[in-house]
Formats: sequence, structure tokens, C-alpha cells
Amino acid sequence: MSKYWSDVVHKLTPYVPGEQPKLNNLVKLNTNENPYGPSPRVIEALKAEAADTLRLYPDPNSDALKAAIAETYHLNANQVFVGNGSDEVLAHVFQALLKHDKPLLFPDITYSFYPVYCGLYGIDYQTIPLAEDFSINIADYEKPNGGIIFPNPNAPTGIPLTLAQIERLLQNNSDSVVVVDEAYVDFGTESAVGLIDQYPNLLVTHTLSKARSLAGLRVGYALGSPDLIEALIRVKDSFNSYPIDRFASAGAIAAMQDIEYFEKTCRQVMATRDDLVKKMRALGFNVLPSGANFIFARHKKHSGLELTEKLRERSIIVRHFKSPERISQYMRITIGTDAQSVALLRALAEILS
Repeated sequence: MSKYWSDVVHKLTPYVPGEQPKLNNLVKLNTNENPYGPSPRVIEALKAEAADTLRLYPDPNSDALKAAIAETYHLNANQVFVGNGSDEVLAHVFQALLKHDKPLLFPDITYSFYPVYCGLYGIDYQTIPLAEDFSINIADYEKPNGGIIFPNPNAPTGIPLTLAQIERLLQNNSDSVVVVDEAYVDFGTESAVGLIDQYPNLLVTHTLSKARSLAGLRVGYALGSPDLIEALIRVKDSFNSYPIDRFASAGAIAAMQDIEYFEKTCRQVMATRDDLVKKMRALGFNVLPSGANFIFARHKKHSGLELTEKLRERSIIVRHFKSPERISQYMRITIGTDAQSVALLRALAEILS
């Protein structure tokens, strides 16, 4: 620790991202990246953007990108906010919309960046325990709060809420913002975007890192009422007026417009997931229901840490969470290609035998 640090830095416990190994020939199933590359139209758009115009600043408002996103969801451009990945968008959300006198509510087992943001911005929060089956119980959130946030489907469990449950939550919390973090929604979970025009307290966040295969480009966005979006813009313009560069904007627009490719790759991931779940259950695993591009699984006789380490010895990387204790026996496994699933299943059968 340095004597030059501010008090807030001393108190921070930073988020720890999933490992990005530098080794070759790994079956990498630990960070929920899409196993399929981006749309060919994205590559062409990026090539076209490599021009003399890079000497100029990008559009500070990202109007073309906002228009493409708005068209996708049948919204107006003033209902769209964009940023460098959904993590940056969420950072602005915490500061602009979730810092109030009453505590922010989110699940006790969820995206571990949420408490980090609370520490960074001095936000009081309360975690709500998941139910025995690891689902979110909407009734537990019927208490005074300064906002509610959760992923749908939840992470790292992968379990989704229904649209009816989300609507009930919105109706019961009309005086606070409800943020639905839909990073993994495109893999079989129903989106809440269709509720935006009906509920001015709803904000939905998305990323292009997962379903649109652009984790390396860093683009995320939020959708909500113009009032909520204006708050985010005010924070953004007090922080970084040019968050989306020319390459990111061009690639993101192309990705949003290629609906056919997006839907095809999502179907492929879901088919691989469903097959993997069936075969892992046959090996004695308990696999939670998933609406995401990952699964959360534990074995009846072998610990999650043991299996994770033995898979790593076989050049297969999955994610293991040592805490909280309640999930320490589970592994989170990203859905890869069919060939990667075969390699995973073969390794697990070998370990278990």
C-alpha cells in the first residue's frame, strides 16, 4: 500500500476477471466467450474503417450505432445509451441511478462486479439470498430500496427469471430503478426490453461480447426511458466524451444489422448446451437449468476444485469459485463448439473413472 493512495483506493477490493491463459492449444471454457467468430460483415466493416479518417475523433454521441440498436429493438435513439462494454455502462448506471439513501438490492450469488461498484461509489447495498434451488425469489425484494439490479439469466448460476416475474418486480418497485443485466439473454431467456415503454423505472443492459462474438471490441449498451438514458449521458459526458472509437462503432453496427448470423450462432450454442447438459447428467452431474451460454454443474462425489484442477492438467480450463461456500463445489463451464464439448466429456469420463 502506498501513502499516496486516496482513502477510497485503500478500501477497494477490485473485481477479478476470468483467467486469460497465454498457453496455446487450450480448450478454453472459463470466460463465456462465444466459440464462433463475429459476423463476416463485422470484419469487412473493420477493414473499411482502417482509413485516413482515424486521425479524426469519433462521433461523441455514437448516433449511427444508437440508431442501429434502436432499430433492432423498435425503440427511439433517445432510449439507447452506449459504452465500452457493459461493464462501463454498468459503472455509469451505479453512479447515475443507484446511489440513494436506501440500500441497493441484488442477489448474494450473482455478478461479483456489483459489490465492487458499490465500494467504488460508496453505495450502501444489501444482498438477498437466493432460494434453496439457486433461483431468485421476487418476493424477497419487496422491501424499501434505492434500486434493484440482477442479471437475467443470473450469473454464475445461469437460471433465468420469467418476464412475468420481472413485471411483478417492476410493479412493486415503481419508485426505484430496476436494472436487468441481460448479458446472456440471447441464449434462450426472454428479454425484458419489450417492457421498457410500459415501465419508466426499467433499465436493461446488453453486451456485444457474448451473443455477437465481439468481446475483443468492447461495446455495451443500455435501453430504457429517455429520462434514465439522460442521467447516464450526463455521467458519461462528465467522464469521457468519446467512449466508442471508430472501429468499435463500425463493427458494432455491422453486428447489430446481421440478424441472420446472430440468430444462427445463438441456435448453435443452445443446441450444444442442451446436448452437453444431457451427457453430463448421465455422468452423475447435477446441472442447474440454464438460459445462458454456460452451465453451472457439480458432481455428486467429486469436488469442484478437484475436477477443475484435473481438467486443467488435460488443457481444459473451466471456472471455479472458491466463495461463497455454497457454490464452492460447482464449476461454471462455458459452452464451446461441439468438438470442445466432446473433449470435455472425454476428459470428465476419464477423471471420474
